[in-house]
Amino acid sequence: MAFAIKETATHLISISKLLVLSYIIDWIFIIGIALIGYGFFKQPTNHHPFSLTDPTISYPHTQETVTTKTLLLVCLFAPAVLIFLGAWLLIPATATASTQSPSTVPKPPAAKYIRRKFWEWNAGWMGLGLALAGSWAATQGLKVLVGKPRPDLLARCDPDLARIAEFTVGGLGDRVRGGATLVSWEICRTTSKSLSRDGFASFPSGHASFSFAGLIYLTLWLCSKFSVAFPYLPPYPVEDQTHTDDRSSVRSRGAAPPVYLMLIVFVPTATACFIAASRWFDFRHHGFDILFGSAMGIFFAYIGFNMYHLPIRRGAGWAWGARSPRRAFLRGVGFPSSLGTDSWAFDTRRGFDLENAAMHGPYGGEHVKPESSDGRQGRLQV
Repeated sequence: MAFAIKETATHLISISKLLVLSYIIDWIFIIGIALIGYGFFKQPTNHHPFSLTDPTISYPHTQETVTTKTLLLVCLFAPAVLIFLGAWLLIPATATASTQSPSTVPKPPAAKYIRRKFWEWNAGWMGLGLALAGSWAATQGLKVLVGKPRPDLLARCDPDLARIAEFTVGGLGDRVRGGATLVSWEICRTTSKSLSRDGFASFPSGHASFSFAGLIYLTLWLCSKFSVAFPYLPPYPVEDQTHTDDRSSVRSRGAAPPVYLMLIVFVPTATACFIAASRWFDFRHHGFDILFGSAMGIFFAYIGFNMYHLPIRRGAGWAWGARSPRRAFLRGVGFPSSLGTDSWAFDTRRGFDLENAAMHGPYGGEHVKPESSDGRQGRLQV
């Protein structure tokens, strides 16, 4: 037992320091993006002129159904905990075993198994962090820039009706009967941050963008781990596969996953929809603000997942492997594709594998035939 622990520790310590540093810097940049969003959040917003007779900003000011604390708990901490538990509990003991006959291949060391778990955890959190940080920064930047009034602005504002002429900035209300008169926000007798900062932060919906970024990412991650995807029929002919297109062979090429798994993986999506909808019936956002924020969240969730995880249908639930030490920071110019010898994962000396690096040196000890740009040859996988 003591020898196994010592062997594991030795293998873990011998990971390329340059590669570890590159991923630490990645985390610093992800946190930096989130801090940029916080900087936007602390800035005063622009204040778009408004009309005192506009019914779309005349709704009452109500209590929030989903508070900011609840939003963080559901869309940040809950996905992070689930990804952590999934990375350490769902990875089977055979994950790093060779595909050769078990009788002829020695059992992989514990370090290799632990590395696979750790890497799945790191990749899962990096994708989540990138999705949430990107969505948060973009949302807060747009809020400050646009300065759109919330549906409950007049309830927050408490306008001084005796000074309308003093604060009029546009419109034809003084010349055309029934015309609108636009006033500046200084007409409001309320001077709290609830008005000056939050009252003009309707576009886009931060709750919608943040919830969809975190929970759509979690849905994609769960779909990957539980193999929940639409059955797929590849175009005919299929390379290296012989078959006859009769009724039985076509039907046996795929099947739908169990319904209970579909329900499990789409609970996060349903939760995101509820959070976004609550901003409508709480009179915090206009419809377009919610739809745009939701689309932003989905966009960043898609980026975060696909940057770090293989396609759901073909990836067997795994994250992409680590970069090679020699391409930890820069790939250079002149690589026509992202595959094989052109990829971030290929080492210029030998095929690099993070899990085997400690066993065979920082650049891998097994000789791996390089993969060409057309992706025909294989490489060691993380």
